[in-house]
Amino acid sequence: MSSHANATFVPLNIAVLTVSDTRTQENDTSGQALADRVIEAGHRLADRAIVIDDVYQLRAIVSKWIADPSIQAVVSTGGTGFTARDNTPEALQVLFDKQVEGFGETFRYISYNEIGTSTVQSRAFAGMANKTVVFCVPGSTNACKTAWDKLIKEQLDASHRPCNFVPHLELTDQCESRG
Repeated sequence: MSSHANATFVPLNIAVLTVSDTRTQENDTSGQALADRVIEAGHRLADRAIVIDDVYQLRAIVSKWIADPSIQAVVSTGGTGFTARDNTPEALQVLFDKQVEGFGETFRYISYNEIGTSTVQSRAFAGMANKTVVFCVPGSTNACKTAWDKLIKEQLDASHRPCNFVPHLELTDQCESRG
């Protein structure tokens, strides 16, 4: 039997990043949807930022978060399409120790029911870096809701079976004591 077979929910520290050249705190409905869902699920919003779609600014903030042992997960929204300004995959995949290939595949499978073949234009992806899981989803608010509600939420819940990402994350005393 698995060592975490009877695991209970553990609140994680999760950072939310919006990648956009135009959004602000006032009109960032995608980042807000993710931030709200993080808190509603019982996790803590460790940080939240908006950065322009610039490879080096993206790498800088995500590198800071994955180097911080108190942050267990990062969810970014935006920059995953095919326009010239969509650079999130190119910026962040180089930071990963391991790719989570199934995340993008599963996200596109789920979103096919909502947006049909347009889902092929999503370059949603995820990876592990320094015991931090990083999920990168499209910038639309509906895509963020779909990704969180139907995929990310369960994978960040230690009680989800048969497996989840929590055993692979660096849990701080703060996380473990509140579990």
